[in-house]
Amino acid sequence: MKIATILGTRPEIIKMAPIIDEISKRGIDQIILHTGQHYDEEMSDNFFRDLEIPAPDYNIHVGSGTHGRQTGLMMQGIEEILLDEKPDIVLVQGDTNAVLAGALVASKLHIAVGHVEAGLRSFDMTMPEEVNRRVADVCSAMYFVPTEESAINLLAEGFSRKDLIITGNTVVDACFRHLEIAKKKGFEEESLAELDIDNMENILTLTMHRAENVDDKKRVTNIIEALKELSDMNIIFPIHPRTKNTLQNFGLFDELNDLEHVHIIKPVGYLDFLQLTSASTLILTDSGGLQEEAITLDVPALTLRYNTERPETVAAGGNILVGSDKEAILENAFKILNDKEFADKMRNAPNPYGMGNSAKMTVDAIEDYYARGLLDIAAPEDIMASFTRKMTMITEDITVNEFEDSKNASIHLVFDGDKMRFPNDDLNIKGMCVSYDERE
Repeated sequence: MKIATILGTRPEIIKMAPIIDEISKRGIDQIILHTGQHYDEEMSDNFFRDLEIPAPDYNIHVGSGTHGRQTGLMMQGIEEILLDEKPDIVLVQGDTNAVLAGALVASKLHIAVGHVEAGLRSFDMTMPEEVNRRVADVCSAMYFVPTEESAINLLAEGFSRKDLIITGNTVVDACFRHLEIAKKKGFEEESLAELDIDNMENILTLTMHRAENVDDKKRVTNIIEALKELSDMNIIFPIHPRTKNTLQNFGLFDELNDLEHVHIIKPVGYLDFLQLTSASTLILTDSGGLQEEAITLDVPALTLRYNTERPETVAAGGNILVGSDKEAILENAFKILNDKEFADKMRNAPNPYGMGNSAKMTVDAIEDYYARGLLDIAAPEDIMASFTRKMTMITEDITVNEFEDSKNASIHLVFDGDKMRFPNDDLNIKGMCVSYDERE
């Protein structure tokens, strides 16, 4: 068996590192393809070496550009490599243009696609990431789903439960694995070392880069006004160059930089940032992935967004959406700082993304699919059977598997009267409402 992994950005490399490592440990043939979507010094071989995973076998070097140009160049390069390498499955992770390009090309070549972190939905089609993740799911054969809620998203869209594997999120594996690596190295960025993070109290780590925040003067001004009043906290802000330029254009950068309790530093490497995050009292962010890392590291998060494709973190109690509302930011930040019971509740929120064995579960499932011939994609040889889509209340004592066998059916959705349930084989569905397809 040969597994191809397509990567394009730093978050993809970070989250796929545990899976790449697991594949290597099992001696499975693999190739790593880097699209070069975000190429800089940290995305060089040194970054892979720091994470103790193999360097890419291929790099397409597409660089930045418009969505259409970038995706087109990726597709061209990926197609040439996949035609030559002929992997049994292509793994993509998340919702970047590399995911879109990789999933489209592989599916057109009749190569099975495995989507890691499948099923996330913000339901905001103005986000390019939402388009990418939805298209990738349509192209996939295996869905490595982080939570039951994400799996239910896919079931509601008509995907078969048989192809959904709830693995948890590899961000948990990555945090635990990479924090150990980071601690061995210590802080390598001089600006962080000089701040003496280990002996600093009340650290608020701030990340802010999304256009809907930094390009909107009213929103970003509200956020900065809130930061001014958080003088009891040491705010550490690794600032993205684009964010810095925008703040300068708005005349806000010097105003923020002059605050004694705000420490603006240049962007730091992943391992340094992971140590900073783990030492924080609070994270204020508009990032998606950082919401996951925060709850994994037991650090309360306030998210500078009005929606999230990680609603599980909010439901669990470790994350609060505050948008750019100054009062909401201040109210919740002060409660985390001054109300121990409130802060402890957020720190002790159950992690919806699993226990750190997602990589093992993912590779186990791939090996199982390969052994059963389920990665082979070929034109159907049987005439399609007709089916009737039905919904009914179950009155008998029966499991999902037993119901499907008795009815020659496929269950899609299960509602227990209170919430939607994922239809695991052994789920007893007595007293529940189910929708299903009954084949004739």
